[in-house]
Amino acid sequence: MKSRSQALRNYLVRRFLLMVPTFIGITFFTFLLCQFVPGGQIDQLRMTLAGAAGTTEANATGSSRVQLDIPDEQMKMLKAYYGFDKPLHIAYGKWLADTVRLDLGSSFRYSEPVTRVIAERLPVSIYYGIITAIFTYGICIPLGILKAIRHRTRIDTLTSVLIFVGYAVPGFALGAVLSNLLSVHWSVFPLGGFASIGADKMPWATRVVDILWHSVLPLVAYLAGSFAVTTMLMKNSLLENMSADYVKTALAKGLTWRRAVFVHALRNSLIPMATTAGTLLGIFLTGSFLIESVFNIRGIGLLAFEAIQTRDFPVVMGFLVISSVLLMVGNLLSDLVVALVDPRVRFE
Repeated sequence: MKSRSQALRNYLVRRFLLMVPTFIGITFFTFLLCQFVPGGQIDQLRMTLAGAAGTTEANATGSSRVQLDIPDEQMKMLKAYYGFDKPLHIAYGKWLADTVRLDLGSSFRYSEPVTRVIAERLPVSIYYGIITAIFTYGICIPLGILKAIRHRTRIDTLTSVLIFVGYAVPGFALGAVLSNLLSVHWSVFPLGGFASIGADKMPWATRVVDILWHSVLPLVAYLAGSFAVTTMLMKNSLLENMSADYVKTALAKGLTWRRAVFVHALRNSLIPMATTAGTLLGIFLTGSFLIESVFNIRGIGLLAFEAIQTRDFPVVMGFLVISSVLLMVGNLLSDLVVALVDPRVRFE
């Protein structure tokens, strides 16, 4: 029989091998979509050049419209410059080879390497991702335990009403309301942004306080929806284990109720929570472009949304590369955490 460590090693090898075709499939179909979607960089340049030239022609109704034709030679030069002159399989193969070398190309919009554009936004998303994860798991797990122990009491009912109201209201809508009330009308919190203008010249302690003060309203908007799912998952899991036969048997043998719940039932109740551990990697990256738009936070989510709007395909593909890799690694991490918490899991 294989040892657990050897089985784990074989399992990791299989999972990493499966990531390769999964990554190729995701990126290929997105690359294909980017090649044929209208309104790309060539179309935008055509509009710009035609508008600058001011060439018009009359249509059948006698009104004029902009003539968008560009000479063939110039069109070929534009397609060659942006890499649209190669067959699809060759273009994708070149992009994949560059990606393996960590070269994600240059942004059409910013005229800078995609890695640099993403790296400039990444610290903001990581900051909000870490704070969101800490508050979500640090509050929801104890709250779920409390709701399970105090099931059908006033505390359980009141907290259920609050978290489901938060779940029903979209985060961006809640953020807009809070921003209007607490920033515009009462001027309690800053209107938006990650930090105040000139924050880089502030003393270190003052700058930290300034960033935290800017973070209050966005964090409330981020956390409103995630509280309900995580809290109720913890509560329902603990309730199920508290009514399980092994807990009743432990109580019948003289084990105290506190030890039976907080040692035996609680450990098994954390297994469903472990399945969501891998999603933390995605939280660190994606954020929410709607919330970032409301509070003018220059994070990765807003960058990806703007790239889709402006057809900045290198940034779109770069974001897809990072997010897909984090998703696959996160799923693997979730499986490993579950195996760590639940000894019944086998890697065969």
